[in-house]
Order: sequence, then structure tokens, then C-alpha cells
Amino acid sequence: MLQDMWSTFWERNDFFLGLLWEHVEISLIAIAIAILLGGLAGILISEYQRSSKLTLGVINFLYTIPSISMLGFLIPFSGVGNTTAVIALTVYALLPMVRNTHTGITHVDPILLEAAKGMGSTRLQILFRIKLPLAMPVIMSGIRNMVTMTIALAGIASFIGAGGLGVAIYRGITTNNAAMTMVGSLLIALLALVVDFVLGFLEKRMKMHSAASQKNNRIMAAVALFACLAVIGSTMFQSRPEDTLHIATKPMTEQYILGEMLDILIEQDTDLNVELTQGVGGGTSNIQPAMENGEFDLYPEYTGTAWNMVLKKDSLYTEDLFDSMQQEYKDRLQMQWAGMYGFNNTYGLVVRREVAQQYNLKTYSDLKKVAGQLIFGAEYDFFEREDGYDALCDAYGLTFKETMDLDIGLKYQAINQGKIDVMVIFTTDGQLSVSDVAVLEDDKGFYPSYLCGNVVRSEVLDQHPELRDVLQTMSYSITDSEMSQMNYQVESEGKEPRAVAEQFLREKNLLNEVK
Repeated sequence: MLQDMWSTFWERNDFFLGLLWEHVEISLIAIAIAILLGGLAGILISEYQRSSKLTLGVINFLYTIPSISMLGFLIPFSGVGNTTAVIALTVYALLPMVRNTHTGITHVDPILLEAAKGMGSTRLQILFRIKLPLAMPVIMSGIRNMVTMTIALAGIASFIGAGGLGVAIYRGITTNNAAMTMVGSLLIALLALVVDFVLGFLEKRMKMHSAASQKNNRIMAAVALFACLAVIGSTMFQSRPEDTLHIATKPMTEQYILGEMLDILIEQDTDLNVELTQGVGGGTSNIQPAMENGEFDLYPEYTGTAWNMVLKKDSLYTEDLFDSMQQEYKDRLQMQWAGMYGFNNTYGLVVRREVAQQYNLKTYSDLKKVAGQLIFGAEYDFFEREDGYDALCDAYGLTFKETMDLDIGLKYQAINQGKIDVMVIFTTDGQLSVSDVAVLEDDKGFYPSYLCGNVVRSEVLDQHPELRDVLQTMSYSITDSEMSQMNYQVESEGKEPRAVAEQFLREKNLLNEVK
């Protein structure tokens, strides 16, 4: 494993170092805001004690909210991406900052404060010359805890399309690349340890009171402040090319591959720049609102998902409804379908082979008699979809013993390890052919068609009509078996999605040159 990790890092050091820099940017902005707001709040509630109980209570409550819930709550207000990640991280960083500032100030020896008052010091003089200096060790302890926690927690930012090392972790899990996951995790841990070491060094320096030490401390503080402002400024005010197309993909191997294909073809055949946000957590439920808000311009979607999840239709989708769906997208959402890939990634059910043999299971209907003894597993959104778990159980009269929510990248591990007995699969899954499972027949034709194509904002197509031509070059160019084989190359052979995408485009004579 160590050799694999080193090889992965060495071969893709530009990828990991880029994510590391993004991680530092996101974390640093959140830390700076938390120090400013949390320090101010801690000082205020220390000076006005009546407000301390309520303030700390509110911050404690926010701290108990699970991070995934916090991100989900913020998305409707601030959208997906770095802004929401910074807000969430700042909220979680406030508690140690406010609490330690309040604790440090309120535990200053009252005798010293009385002596200062007796000597005629004003309230502000007492605060800045006595309280804060004496409270600084406690405050620094809070900052160190907060910084370490924020750097670690920033890994979850990738779930909503933000940058950082969480991208490597999440992508590694999704594509069955353990080395990538471990490298991302290790880099986060090393970053946290390095920053904690630096803060520990600064904390020791602050305890030195000689004139030379004080002068050096001020110089170091000025340099550190300048560096922080430079990092924050480069993030907040960096310019982006005007003609940039923002593409999003879901956290699925085939979507990583499709995203790379789109990136390559669009930049090859147009003057547009592509900004690709891979693996947005929650898939359609987070990408579609971002499309409506103009944060993304294009993403690969599936017809059955669009019909049931986006348009909220209760009926079973068939491809003869495509024109009707296209018209509703134009009229209601100001979006269009452009470029259908050709493969149909519909749902299916599989059972561990030993279970299928034990109970002679061949169809979905056969499950009814034994479902009460079996554990059912699926990715999170399947349990909330209109055409998901509840609808499946109603159609076939199924009542399973238990259900288990799983990340899409961990499903096959779970069933191969016997953690679950039945699970939902996609018909183009790369790991399907190498797993010890039996595919059941959908004998009532429950699952609709899920042809994959691109959803694009109409405004973008009007501004860049050449984009439609590029997307049409991919029309019906990928079969189910070809998509499954590409997924297998990534998930089981360890190839990179971009390399697989380039190879496929070259085989289809769509690639002019390797980028």
C-alpha cells in the first residue's frame, strides 16, 4: 500500500499539490474569519456577562449540527462551492474561539483589575493592556484546537463541489482507488500537524518578554499577517477567463470519465475555457439547483432521473416521452438536452450469489418471500427518490429486514464482505462483472429508461451556439458495454478517468491531439 501511495502521489503530484493549495485557501479564510468574529464575540460577552450564557448556548447548538446537515442547510442560500464550505467551517470554528477567549478573559485575577482601576486605567486600557495579554495563552490554545479541527473538517467541502484534499478522498472512494484516498487523508493530517507545530512555536515566542524577543515577535507577526492576506486576496480577487464554461458531474466513475471527455472536446473544438467540478455530493439534488442559479452551465444527466426527480413526475418514464420532457425543460427551467451519449444506465438489483442459490432467486418477485431475512443496501439518494426504495417495495411487496445507506463507491465492498444481501446497481457498473453476485430480472418492468445526455442552460447555448455542435459529436457514440468497460478500467485496473476518456475519444477519431 505504501508503494502504491507513493507512486500515486509522485505520478500526480500536480493534482495533489493543487488540492493542497485549495485546502489551505479554504481553511485559512474560515480560520481568519473565525478568529476575527469569534475573538470579538468572546471579548464582548466577557465585558457584558449577561449576554454570555445566551451567546455560548447558541454557538454550542450550532456546533452540534452534523456537518452534512449544515452544508445541506446552507446550499439554498449560498449555493455549492467554496463559499458555502467557508461559511460552514467558520460556524464550527466559532465555538473554541469564543469559548477560550471568554474563559481566558474572565479568569484574569480580579486583584490585578482592581489595581489597574485604582491607578486610573480606562476600561479599554484594562482590556488591551491587562486582560488580553494575560488571557492570550488560553486564547492561543483555543486557536490551535480550532485550526486543527478546521483543516481536518475542510475535507468534507468536496461533497458540495468545493476544492481541497477532500476531492482526492471522495474520488478515491468512488473509483475504488484506495491509494488516492490514503494520500489525500495523509496530506490533510500532515498539514494539520505542520500548522499546529507552527502555532506551538508562536505560542512559545509569545511567552518571551525581553525587548529583542518582543521586536522579533512583531516582525514575525507582520510577515505572517501579510502572508495570510496574500493567500486570502489571491483567492477572493483572482480573475477568471470571461468565456468559461462551468461543468459539474455526479460522484460516479462514469461521470468522472464523461466530465473529462467534455473538458477535452470543448477546449479542443471551441475557444471556451472549461472549469470542471467533479463528483458533487448529492448528485442531481445539489447540481440542479446550482444550474438554476447559474453556478453551473452543463452536466450529464439521465432521462429517468430528470423525469422523476427534476420534473417531479409520478409516471414511469419511457423514451417516447423525451420530446415532452425537452419542452418542459425549455419552458420551466430554461435548459435543454443536447447530445445523448447512447448508453442506458438504468437501475438493477443484485443478490449475493450464495443467497440467490440458497433461495433460488431469479426475479424481483422472488425476493418477496425472503426479503424479511435480508439486508438491503443502496446509495443515500436512492432512499429519497420518487422511483427509489419506497416505490420499488410498493411495486413488488417487499419488506426487508434492514436497510443500509452506503456511499456509491463502497457498495460492492459491502456486498462482497457479506454486510448486505441485496443492493441496487447500475447496469454500467464496472465492478459488476467481477463481483460474486447474481443479477435479478425486473419481471414487472419497474425501472424506467435512464439514457444519459447533457443538460445545458439555454442562455449558454444562445451565447455559444458552437457548443451544441461539439456536444452532438458525442451523440450515441457510447454503448452500455463500452461505458461498463471504461468504468472497469478506472475502478479495477487503476487507470485515471482522463486517460480512459482520451483513449476512448482517440478510438472514436474525436481527439485531434493529446492535451
